[in-house]
Amino acid sequence: MAGNSRDPGRSVTARALSVLTAFDAEHPRLTLTAIAQRADIPLATAHRLVRELELWGALQRDSDGRYVIGLRLWEIGLLAPVSGRLREAALPYMQELCETTHDNVHLAVRDGHDAVYVEKLTTPRSVPIISRTGGRLPLHATGVGKVLLAHAPATVLHSCCESGLTRHTAYTITEPGRLGRELQGVRSRGYASANEEMTLGNCSVAVPVQDAAGTVVAALGVVAHSVRADVARLVRSLLPAADGIRQRLADGERVNLDALHR
Repeated sequence: MAGNSRDPGRSVTARALSVLTAFDAEHPRLTLTAIAQRADIPLATAHRLVRELELWGALQRDSDGRYVIGLRLWEIGLLAPVSGRLREAALPYMQELCETTHDNVHLAVRDGHDAVYVEKLTTPRSVPIISRTGGRLPLHATGVGKVLLAHAPATVLHSCCESGLTRHTAYTITEPGRLGRELQGVRSRGYASANEEMTLGNCSVAVPVQDAAGTVVAALGVVAHSVRADVARLVRSLLPAADGIRQRLADGERVNLDALHR
């Protein structure tokens, strides 16, 4: 269940956050009663908090009276560096990749054990996929996730393995030793691939995106139909795009530094 318990010692902020986290991809529209149940707070408390959040713009009601996340949260979310500067730097290269490959193009960052999709571009010819902008998928079963996991601290891999590697298809790597060897290969060859490990029929290929200091801050990937996916060709398209993003990030940092010294 989303949110925390009915602990009377919880702060108002904690209860308000539990209201917001009652919403997720499977529950984007909720009644007041559902919000109270999923946030694990009394109905009267939910009514008061929802009303305040609605007045502020964090929530809004649709035509049938259910609540959805409001535009105010979206506006604030766009101020986060990962969804702002990184996305802005990557979009031109993602658009070019989408036009040339006619496949799905992803930009993702790591949050805990998940790959969070900062941006996703698709075309009518792209293979259907389950990812969405702002959504999460596990690190160990996706191309972008493997890139991010390969360049994360060793403690992250250990934690993922301790939590259990979920098998999403018959091809998902769920053995810690095998996954560790796979990630070593990702680091040595400079790209990752996941063939039908998250969704049958799909192959994802991804490369790291570095910042000006050489730190991997994101992963850029393409998802194509596994039957027609040419991994080598996709890598040849992805690598210069990732380098272009790195250069744009570096240029942006230089602009910011110049502004500070004026």
